[in-house]
Amino acid sequence: MPTWIFFFFTLMLPMLLCKLLTHKCFLSSIENVYQDGDLVISAFLPLYTYQTSQHTEGAESIDVSPRITPYNYQYVMALIFAIEEINRNPILLPNVTLGYNIHNAGSIESETVFSFLKWLTGQDIFIPNYTCKTKEKSVAAITGTTWEISSLIALFLGLYKYPQLSIGPFEPSMNNSEMFPFLYQMAAKESSLALGMVSLFVYFKWNWVGLVISEDENGVNFVTDLIPQMERNTVCVAFMEFIPVTHMMDLKNAYEYPTRIMKNPAKVVIIYANTDSSLGVLFRRWEYILPWRIWVTTSQWEVITSMRHLILDSFHGTLIFSQRQGDISTFKEFVKTVRPSKYPDDIFLARLWEIYFDCAISNATCKSLKNCSSRGNLGLLPWYHFDIAISTGSYHVYNAVYAVAHTIHKMLIQEVDIQGMKNGGSMDFPPLKLSSLLKNIKFMNPGGDPISLNPSEKLHIDYDILNFWDFPQGLTYKVKVGTFSPYFPPGQQLSISEDRIEWSIGVEQQIPVSVCSESCGPGFRKSLQEGKAACCFDCVPCPENEISNGTGKYIDQCVKCTEDQYANTDRTLCIQKAVTFLAFENPLGMTLASMALCFSILTSFVLGIFVKHQNTPVVKANNSTLSYILLISLTFCFLCSFLFIGQPNAVTCILQQTTFGVVFTVAVSTVLAKTITVILAFKSTAPGRRLRWLLISGAPKFIIPICTLIQTVFCGVWLGISPPFVDTDAHSEHGHIIIMCNKGSVTAFYCVLGYLGALSLVSFTVAFMARNLPDTFNEAKFLTFSMLVFLSVWITFLPVYHSTKGKIMVAVEVFSILASSTGLLGCIFIPKCYIILARPDMNSLKCRRNRVQWK
Repeated sequence: MPTWIFFFFTLMLPMLLCKLLTHKCFLSSIENVYQDGDLVISAFLPLYTYQTSQHTEGAESIDVSPRITPYNYQYVMALIFAIEEINRNPILLPNVTLGYNIHNAGSIESETVFSFLKWLTGQDIFIPNYTCKTKEKSVAAITGTTWEISSLIALFLGLYKYPQLSIGPFEPSMNNSEMFPFLYQMAAKESSLALGMVSLFVYFKWNWVGLVISEDENGVNFVTDLIPQMERNTVCVAFMEFIPVTHMMDLKNAYEYPTRIMKNPAKVVIIYANTDSSLGVLFRRWEYILPWRIWVTTSQWEVITSMRHLILDSFHGTLIFSQRQGDISTFKEFVKTVRPSKYPDDIFLARLWEIYFDCAISNATCKSLKNCSSRGNLGLLPWYHFDIAISTGSYHVYNAVYAVAHTIHKMLIQEVDIQGMKNGGSMDFPPLKLSSLLKNIKFMNPGGDPISLNPSEKLHIDYDILNFWDFPQGLTYKVKVGTFSPYFPPGQQLSISEDRIEWSIGVEQQIPVSVCSESCGPGFRKSLQEGKAACCFDCVPCPENEISNGTGKYIDQCVKCTEDQYANTDRTLCIQKAVTFLAFENPLGMTLASMALCFSILTSFVLGIFVKHQNTPVVKANNSTLSYILLISLTFCFLCSFLFIGQPNAVTCILQQTTFGVVFTVAVSTVLAKTITVILAFKSTAPGRRLRWLLISGAPKFIIPICTLIQTVFCGVWLGISPPFVDTDAHSEHGHIIIMCNKGSVTAFYCVLGYLGALSLVSFTVAFMARNLPDTFNEAKFLTFSMLVFLSVWITFLPVYHSTKGKIMVAVEVFSILASSTGLLGCIFIPKCYIILARPDMNSLKCRRNRVQWK
């Protein structure tokens, strides 16, 4: 028996130590608030925040210490408000009273662990595997607001399969059901926050943005979402400062960050953290030395400033992305009723009244206040100390309480006998069963918002964009200036009221500018600076025939004008090119047309003279028929020039080269026939010779149709393979589109021209051989000289033709036609016309014989 007594006292010793070693007032200093109920919801909330001393002046004397703030205490009020609302509800959890057990979860992990183990074991001095708790009413734990707090507590609660609801920002790593199977996040994933911020930057044309991010899991995830969105919209990172958690109390290196911020020219800076992070602590130290910037942040970063009456706060003009949430209208009235006299056991509330209403805490009771517990209310505090509107974190606390209540209500409905669940006045709920139901719970909260704890069913978040106004004498406001909704089509997701935005006092412009390089003016384009971001560039003039006018798609880049347009001198506008061609109205076209008409008339006049004097020796001596054919072909040579002048069309393009080739072939072959006729006339003087028979039979006349037929075959093949067609030339003449004929097959064109050249060369050779044959009316010399002129013109034509473009090219070809035709006309027929018209005395055989005899 003594052995059993000794063994019993040995087992009880740790529990006795728990009672003896824990002093009552010490327990009071380990601050928590407990309200009994049939079921209890526990909460671990960051109620203390590291803050600067309110009365320090200047950066050197700043003191940083933990203090409870009304903003953080709103979490407690939201939890109490929700529980009291549920307890009054006759439909939700009837005949069941909810209680609460609230603990402070410090921003330092050791404080959180100590507070959590005290709740878990019921003892202030932790002894492994022992607990001072005799019964457990707690059904769920609400934790937040940082990832570190929630994940740390989840490791312990997971061992007991205990449901946990986190109220902090959505953390993807905590969404791992294998690592955290009983942890549920109240916040939806902020997948559209990065897009919303970048849309704001694009709207105000800010492309040079700084980032100040808390170096934690949330900060890294945010940057991972933000950077791709910035790159897609050509918004560059001016600087990126990750603030480590270890710098929270590092006074020595605290000011290296604001120094770098001040040195960077970026006027827009993103702050992403919560007020309990190390970044929040450092910003409170920097509030006297921070430069004027446009700060862009989220509702998790509550702007807390010191009361200063003479200067504006450096956060004045901050733009805040606040998650849109349902309105809990009765919450504001509840806040005004909260005071220590209503909740005398609330040590946190006592601390607030001590700070803001000068109510001392009693040393005897540690929690009650001296004669002022009913004085004032939190609704009377200035905005910069406390905003009675429910915050995002408090809204998550409110929804978390309702989620637990609806889950318990569902479990109660599933039980046939509610009273049968009670065991000695208390109700037992298996944590595992509660967790399984909690995962699939869906309900509509009193504010009208649908709530679900399933991450796959949570919708995108809409944001209200708030502008922080902080004027002297405590005049501080958060004004709604816009919205962002990812549900709308791109370009319509962001809505901004610019006239309602109050910009930072340090910004002189109506709308601040935050760019690495100013946008290039009209007529210029970007030239990226080597080794720098895409937003940093130099401006260089646009290349030829490209423009940049600074609107629409032409911002900061040059766009090439279309083929039918050209850039003006300033490279700001594309002007429609004028359509042009070798027109009759054009001075050059008019000159060539006049020349062609005059020479064709002159040729017709010569033909008339020859017809009129057809019986004279000069006309008859060199085969008048060939002379008529040559004059008629020359007339057509002059007239074919009109096919090259005027607006080209499909018909004229085909007729140009074919008519030119055939008509000139007739003319040159006629010259060849005349030359051969002269040779035959001299070689056939002896009777009976075969050459005389050829001359009498008119064989030279067959040269013309044979040569012409060969050229016609060439032209036919040309038209069959690749005929000429109407084309445009937009490059030869600035500001003009030249309509001209494309030859189609260049090879066919040069075959026609080459055949004509070969025929001309043969004619020249034969005429040259017959130049010295004696005869009264021998025209071999004139034929030789005419072919020399003809060949000279077309040999000169080739290099000139290839060195010109557009209308000039056409003009060169027309001029060559006129010049070569004029050469044939002048060299062959002008001397004969001179004899016929001016020296009729020489136009007789008798006169010519007398001259020969005299010689």
